[in-house]
Order: sequence, then structure tokens, then C-alpha cells
Amino acid sequence: MNIFIASVITLAAPVLWLGTLLGMPGNWGLLLLGVVVAYFTTNPTHQDIDFPALITLLVLAILGEIFEFVAGAAGVNQLGGSRRGTVLAVVGSLVGAIVGIFVGIPVPFIGSLIAAVFFGGLGAFGGAVAGERWDGKDWDLCIRIGWGALWGKLLGTLLKTICGTVMMVLLIYSVWF
Repeated sequence: MNIFIASVITLAAPVLWLGTLLGMPGNWGLLLLGVVVAYFTTNPTHQDIDFPALITLLVLAILGEIFEFVAGAAGVNQLGGSRRGTVLAVVGSLVGAIVGIFVGIPVPFIGSLIAAVFFGGLGAFGGAVAGERWDGKDWDLCIRIGWGALWGKLLGTLLKTICGTVMMVLLIYSVWF
């Protein structure tokens, strides 16, 4: 593989990986990058991304999504939350992550990253509390379910990011070795 192409992939992969923390489909971007590289750089004389590596990337991307969804929903459901609370927690986490990106802009890149994760968790908390209050539950229970949503969102983001880390390392390793 051309050193220039391998270098571009090595620079692009961490950017896509960081997108996962910002609530964007970074793991799917890593998979797409792997597919593009495998399709356009097939050369029998050089090492490049093979079919088993692409399948591994696909499985990890799917696992990351499952982990994120299940952890977020489990945070609400384990404490007796409703379907409405679960849905609003997911919506709140997405809205919170988007707001966090813009709130963190004054601190270049790292500020947006930290703010997106923080506000995503707060959005999950607020969404779950709103959903449970809408269903007529008392404030104490709503707040407990909100905390479950926040911790579930953070755990889901962590697990999805771990899947993305493995994907990024596999992709970079495949293009260099």
C-alpha cells in the first residue's frame, strides 16, 4: 500500500473515532473507510485490508450500537422507567450531545468532546425525568430513573468507544502491516 494513503488513513481514523464520542456515527465511518480502502487499494503485492478484517469491523460497529442502546435503555428500565422515559432519554442524549459540541467550542476540540459527553448525559437525565413525569410518577422516582439514564448513557458511550478503539487499531494495523 502506498505510504501516502496509509498516512491519510492513519490521520482520518482517529478523527472518525472521536466522532463516536461526539454522538456521531464514528464507528460506521471507520467501517466505511475500511470498505473504501479495501475496494480501491487491492494490490496482491502489498498487505491491505482483507475480508475477515472488514467483517470484524462490521461486527464491532454493530456491537457498539447494541451496547450503546442496551446500556442506555437498561439504565431507565432497571429502575422501573417507562417506554416514554426511555425514548425521551435517547432523544435528550442526542440533543444534549449536539448542544455540547457548540458549548465546548471556546476550548478547541477537547472542549467540544468533553461537553458533548457531559451534555449528552444531562440530556439523557432530563429526557428520562420528563418522560417519567409525563407518565405521572413522583419526583423521587423520576430523579432516580434520570440518574439511571445518565449512567446508562455514559456506560453505553464508553462501550461503543471501546469497540471504536478496536476498530481504529485494526484499521491502522491493516494498512501498515
